[in-house]
Amino acid sequence: MQTEWFRMIFSYIFLVIGEVFFVTALLHMMYQRRSPTSMISWLLAIILLPHLAVPLYFILGSRKRVNSKTKSMFSLRSVTDLPLEKANPIDGVLRANGIPGGTRGNRFSLHTDGTAAYLALMEQIDTARESIFISTYVFNNDAVTAAILQALTRKAEQGVKVRLLIDSLGSFPLYCFQGSLAALRQAGGTVSFFMPILHMPLRNYINLRNHRKIFLFDRRTVLTGGMNLSRDYLGPTPDTLRWHDLLFLIEGPAVFHYLEIFASDWAYASGYTIPISLDIVPPGLGDAYIQVVPSGPDIARDALFEALLCAIYSARKRIWIVTPYFVPVTSLQEALIIAHHRGVDVRLITPYGSNHLLADLVRSSYMRELMDAGIEVALYKGSMLHAKAILFDDDSAMLGSVNIDNRSLLLNYEVVSFAYSVSIISEMNNWMLKLQEDSRHTMKPLGPMRRIAENMMRVVAPQL
Repeated sequence: MQTEWFRMIFSYIFLVIGEVFFVTALLHMMYQRRSPTSMISWLLAIILLPHLAVPLYFILGSRKRVNSKTKSMFSLRSVTDLPLEKANPIDGVLRANGIPGGTRGNRFSLHTDGTAAYLALMEQIDTARESIFISTYVFNNDAVTAAILQALTRKAEQGVKVRLLIDSLGSFPLYCFQGSLAALRQAGGTVSFFMPILHMPLRNYINLRNHRKIFLFDRRTVLTGGMNLSRDYLGPTPDTLRWHDLLFLIEGPAVFHYLEIFASDWAYASGYTIPISLDIVPPGLGDAYIQVVPSGPDIARDALFEALLCAIYSARKRIWIVTPYFVPVTSLQEALIIAHHRGVDVRLITPYGSNHLLADLVRSSYMRELMDAGIEVALYKGSMLHAKAILFDDDSAMLGSVNIDNRSLLLNYEVVSFAYSVSIISEMNNWMLKLQEDSRHTMKPLGPMRRIAENMMRVVAPQL
């Protein structure tokens, strides 16, 4: 009898707690002013699987969190902004959202080959004299990263300040087994993991990852783009299985903004600040006009997303998109279709098959919708295409770490550069044309059951 009594009380308490969390999740959704698509998706999950969906909502459902446990929001400082009347319209929209204007006087070089990118990275490490600051999402344990760690260890032994920031989820095996980092740490280098999963759980949110790739040298040069540190991306010799991605080098005033972004991430992850003053802004070394744009929970508004929509609606000639994952929010998908109807040359270049099966299943419905509207979709047939870039007309390009999906655009910590120089646009144009030559331009036939399955996958799209 007593056992039954305790069991009944426990069941009642469990039910009450569950209802409290259920109501709290619903109120939190309304308080956040979520998009209708996202709200419906979460509501459906919570109603059908409440005991699973409610805990997941509190882990995955928020993005612009502000409390003592999360990374503080920050803003970049203006350096040498071009006068607004001479700036690209995208630049103006970003300034209205608190992003500093683009800077002239930058030197830019693009690497579309993993071997060239590796050699450029190793050269910068070898020639660094004062500091090496590296932030990456993936840092694998393999022969390529072993060589990189050896080079970093040598520089640390020479007195160079080496700071290595790694996302704990993106590099989970290394986070769990850190033996390969011992030599670097003993030489004086510092390694920190962003939002360590197994430590300080109340401080960390598994859904908000640092997807930025920033490799800074002597505070004057930056290598950045979509490449992580792994043999999948780069290496000393050619490899037909290596992923196709971008890494680009910038020297000049724009590097200062990458330094500010790294310093903010480093202070949060390590607890130590990197002093930065405006008098260390690198001098002009070229003629590239570049604007650095961070996005994520540490940026007050969705400046990057707004700039993308503005650029799509403002385009008059073309919008060419290269992305490994294409799961767009509704407003972006509609903007692309409207641009095509206005006569803009809209093209999507994406891998025939990516490294994420679920993302491939979800994207199919969106890609078919584009193709039904007359938009060209090129499915790259080579090894995994991991690059992220967009060309708008002949006067602007976006390059960086952002994928065209909900996670990259609205959740993760990301960074891109908008380039407004003719030479960069021309180089990007030639690279994209080559990708299209090596692509299929049709999708698998669509039967009734596949159509239903693909359309049903849109339900989970907001969570990807």
